[in-house]
Formats: sequence, C-alpha cells, structure tokens
Amino acid sequence: MLAHPAGCRVLRYGDDPQQVVEVWPAVPGKPARGTAVLVHGGYWRTPWAADLMHSLVPAFTGRGWRVAVPEYRRIGSGGGWPATSDDVAAALAALDEDDGERGRGGPVVLVGHSAGGHLALVHARAADAVVALAPVTDLVRGYAEGIGNGAVAELMGGASPQADPAAYLAASPRQRPWPACPVLVVHGTDDARVPVEHSRDYVATARSDGAPVELVEPASLDHMALIDPAAPHWPAVHTWLATTLPTPP
Repeated sequence: MLAHPAGCRVLRYGDDPQQVVEVWPAVPGKPARGTAVLVHGGYWRTPWAADLMHSLVPAFTGRGWRVAVPEYRRIGSGGGWPATSDDVAAALAALDEDDGERGRGGPVVLVGHSAGGHLALVHARAADAVVALAPVTDLVRGYAEGIGNGAVAELMGGASPQADPAAYLAASPRQRPWPACPVLVVHGTDDARVPVEHSRDYVATARSDGAPVELVEPASLDHMALIDPAAPHWPAVHTWLATTLPTPP
C-alpha cells in the first residue's frame, strides 16, 4: 500500500484502500490559485502509483496551488474500464466538496502524465485547464499498435474496438468530444513509450475543429523526464498556467 508522505491530508472517496486523494495546502503567504490535480500514469497498471507525482508537488504549492494527488484502482488491483475512470471522477467530486484547505473554490487544473494524461483528458469537463504530459490520446489506435505491451487491451478487459465500440467511444479522448477548456499537450519527439504521433494527430484534429488545444514538442524529452520538476519544459508549463488561469486580484 502507498505510504503517504508527511505534510499531506488523506481524503477517502471509497471503501477500497486505493480510493484516496493526498492533499497538500498552498504555501502560506502565496496568493491562492485554486487546485492542481496531479494524475499519475503507469499504463493504468499496478504497481505504478501516486508517488510518481510527489516530486512535482512543491513546484505547485509554492506557486499558490492546493495540490491533490489521487490514487485509483488499477489493472491488477480492481481497476480497468470503467472502474479506473469512475475512481478519478469520484476523487474529483470529493475534492470539490472538501473545505479543509485554502485554494478550494478557485480554478481546477488537471495535470496528467501518460495514462494519467488519458484520464485528465477524459475528465476535462471537470477542469478549467488541462496539462497532458505524453498522454494516451487514442485507445483505438493504441489497441491496434499494441502500445504499452497491450496495455489498452488490458484496460478494456480484453475487448477490441470492434467488439465493444461503445466502450472505446467513451474511453478514448480521440473519439470523445473535444475538451471545452484550454489544453496544453507536452510530448517529446523521442518518447519511446507513448508515440508522439498520437498527440500530433489529436491536437491537429482538435484544433481543426476549433478546440483550444496546444502542443509543445521538445526535441529531446524522455517519457519519465516529463515528471521531473527540474526538466526544461516546466517553466513554460507554469507560464502557460499563469496566463491561462491568472491569479485573481
């Protein structure tokens, strides 16, 4: 079970031990910004867990964000579609009802990495902005290409897009309605785990339909470096957030 770090509160949104959200307050003295929800990846599988996102917390709390890191049931521990997605929805609802930290009531930004980027895009309707870091955007294409050593098939309980087209329409960002809120996709051109071509297609098609989606493609950015707070893309991400969701006067 995940060991929760010092300094966070733990909200429970279900009976399963995995159904928790870690919450950190904004650094005192900083203007309250709202809530940044950091959604971890790992191709929806156990053992990858919420601690993947812990290193990013100080950069957000130090900029005035209340930070939340949800855990969810994953493949191998009760997850899959739609249970994993349902958990993220329940976690976001629990945060909306929580009044224990400053920052509640302001804008919500979902910051998701890899499979967490997929979940952030699926739940973009609950956010005021989304930052998707090398997200899994197209489950139909991902199934066909076998990305993540068959992770999409595992998520979907072994069903193919042909066998269960309705589930793929609900689960795949590329097949869902475009987000209404601003979205920033960051994806390294040399990413060896999630193909950058998937993000390029997602963003190009969304933009052609008028959706507020942008793509930043660093020439050299390892998949896991996306969640390194010292990596060179982060200043631009924080600037984008400050411009997109400015601090209230």
